[in-house]
Amino acid sequence: MADKRGDDSAAGIDNSIILNKLSVGDSWYTDKEPNTMETTTFIKQVGRLIIIGLTIGNYSCTNTARNDEDPLTPIEQAILVDTGSFYYVDFHRYQADGAQLPIGVFDSGTGGLTVLDAIVRFDAYGNTDQTTGSDGQVDFGKERFIYLADQANMPYGNYHSEHKTDLLIEHILKDVQFLLSDRYYSDAKAESPLGKKQQIKALVVACNTATAYGKESIEAFLQKAGIDIPVIGVIDAGARGALDVFDPTEDGSIGVFATVGTIASKGYERTILRIKNERGYSGDIQVYSQGGHGVAEAVDEEPDFINHQSTSPRSNYRGPGLKHPEYAIDKALMDVYSFDFSDGDMLCDDESAMDCNILQLNSTENYIRYHLVSLMEQLRNQPSARPLKALLLGCTHYPYLTDEIHKVLGELYSYQRDGKYIYRPLMDKNVVLIDPAENVSHELHAYLKDKRLFNPSGNLRGSEFFISVPNPDNTAVKTDSLGRFTYDYKYGRNAGDIQEYVKVVPFSHANIPNEVVHRMESAIPETFKLINALHRPSESQNAKTIK
Repeated sequence: MADKRGDDSAAGIDNSIILNKLSVGDSWYTDKEPNTMETTTFIKQVGRLIIIGLTIGNYSCTNTARNDEDPLTPIEQAILVDTGSFYYVDFHRYQADGAQLPIGVFDSGTGGLTVLDAIVRFDAYGNTDQTTGSDGQVDFGKERFIYLADQANMPYGNYHSEHKTDLLIEHILKDVQFLLSDRYYSDAKAESPLGKKQQIKALVVACNTATAYGKESIEAFLQKAGIDIPVIGVIDAGARGALDVFDPTEDGSIGVFATVGTIASKGYERTILRIKNERGYSGDIQVYSQGGHGVAEAVDEEPDFINHQSTSPRSNYRGPGLKHPEYAIDKALMDVYSFDFSDGDMLCDDESAMDCNILQLNSTENYIRYHLVSLMEQLRNQPSARPLKALLLGCTHYPYLTDEIHKVLGELYSYQRDGKYIYRPLMDKNVVLIDPAENVSHELHAYLKDKRLFNPSGNLRGSEFFISVPNPDNTAVKTDSLGRFTYDYKYGRNAGDIQEYVKVVPFSHANIPNEVVHRMESAIPETFKLINALHRPSESQNAKTIK
């Protein structure tokens, strides 16, 4: 097996590099007589060079998209060319047109399960002839899915602000590589991967940030690999869903509530404008964006953003606060936020909230309160703002929190100051929450119908669920007391240094916190039924109530 650090970036382009690697590899023959060793080494090197040359030549001939103006990135080199790399996939043997193959879905964490859940429950067509109209049977009931949560490297939304977008794209391509390959580890301690996972016939990017920054890179990579499978993202789907709320001549506002990275990409704003123009809408439709700093992390119980064991402010906290340079809690709005201070849901360094010098959010609901008030303050400070009609949930983690979102929007609609409604003129009474997942389901259905790839005999219960965890065999990896990458290590790595930072293993109680398990069971029950590994009682019985 390849070195756990997997220095694959030099794989097979420069002959001197190849020869250096061969010389190191041939040190195994030092127990032979000198002449025999030299002869054997020479023959082996020549043979290996011929094989590598044939591999590269065959790759170049069978992939018409490759040319000198479109060089391979280091991770593409590892996947496509370097046969000694852990990441190598032999695409010459790949058969993407097999109807019985599963559908791949990935996200930066467990949030993408909300997209999968919408697909699993989808019933908009007849199962016998795929014509429009519900028939009382789910449309993907005979499909199997392989889901990947890249939990170790999440949140993806922070890579842009840390100036590591190239590293983010590398992670995204590694996610794709996993779904296209046949390998995974049985657990984090396993020394060698298993070769039992099926490859996929379609790819759903159930992550807004990955769609915004990586969809084009995925499509370019698949073209280089010479395989024809669709890449279905969530941004176009979400934009269409938001515009469906409006009549062609209607005025109003759309709120885009997404990760900081997705907002920074302006992917939703551009896509909404494009589709609005394509549809010929003439109304004044405004877009207001709110980067949900810390929300996805709180959903996934990332300790830098939420810690249910804490009763006082924490030194490693990275969420909104009184002195945060970009996401500051405004004491003048404390009555509007209406934070819940009970049960450690807000951490303060004083008994009185107004006297706090440090304030830290410590529940998902309080994160929602902070961000929705911040969004409505944007509208309130814009003299020409149109009323908010739709709130686009531009992160797949956010549908877990729809109850909290509806609750806070209702409170803001009814909030009065000095006898006047502050936000009511700026929002509909019933703001429509837009989850892109339904339109993703339509797009996936259309592809399978067009390519005649519906599985005739599969079963949803054959679906598999995987998660990335830090690789304990990689000595360069740095983790905290909870076994997760430290923040500085996570965002301090560099693209092009191709290593096995993580191992991808099946879901289990060992790698999914109890709080997250309970949230899944409550919010996505149909998908939760498919995750057999989480049905067994966990060894820890001290799960806290979800807040």
